[in-house]
Amino acid sequence: KISSENRPVKKMVLAGFHAVGARLQLNPATIDCVYIDPTRRDKRMRDMREKLIAAGVKVMNADASRLDGMAPDIPHQGIVAMAEEVEASLTFDELLDQITPKTLLLILDGVTDPRNFGACLRVADAAGVHGVLLPKRRSCPLNAVVAKISAGAVEYVPVVQIGNITQTIEELKKLGFWIAGADMNGEDYYKSNLTGPMVIVVGAEGKGLGRLVKEKCDIIVSLPMQGGVSSLNASAAGAVLLYEVVRQRRVQAGV
Repeated sequence: KISSENRPVKKMVLAGFHAVGARLQLNPATIDCVYIDPTRRDKRMRDMREKLIAAGVKVMNADASRLDGMAPDIPHQGIVAMAEEVEASLTFDELLDQITPKTLLLILDGVTDPRNFGACLRVADAAGVHGVLLPKRRSCPLNAVVAKISAGAVEYVPVVQIGNITQTIEELKKLGFWIAGADMNGEDYYKSNLTGPMVIVVGAEGKGLGRLVKEKCDIIVSLPMQGGVSSLNASAAGAVLLYEVVRQRRVQAGV
């Protein structure tokens, strides 16, 4: 199969009801085939099969061992699809064209673990993030594990590949964004003003934000750690900070 740009269309695996269901709802034409465990005859599987057939998607039976081989180490729930690969859904310029005073962005600095990335996308979707930005290098690809862990959010959250994070931050600042970086040496997050056009920047667990990225941030915020561990992973930290932005905006709006 050749795309409109005369390039072979890459394929990816979607495993589990959320991942397959999200693609079915958003773009069923990109699904080549869905493989289903015939021993699953519960209502959830029957309903999914009916929806797939109604959408014109090819459905085939496959035993558990074949499904395990197609989606190794992923809890596939007896359903696996082969579909067109998800690519960055927006260019940076396209994202800039959509900016408003209520825009909320998330930048991931060095997040390479697919489970962490998938969880970040799920959180971003829930918090109403308008775009998740990540560099082309040193970032996790949009693969089957990401799709599964994101519970289908990978299909809905705009993902924007960027070049240099520090240069991107500079461009966003010129457009009126405030940049808040997550770091253990920052001020308590709830003491910071996170209203207005905001960019939350989180780094990988352990490494955290790069030095240059940290220097470009307007404010550095931290999450007070009351227990024995010293940090949270990117998805957990991102969830707290993104929802603090949501909370502060609602308070500001009197909601």
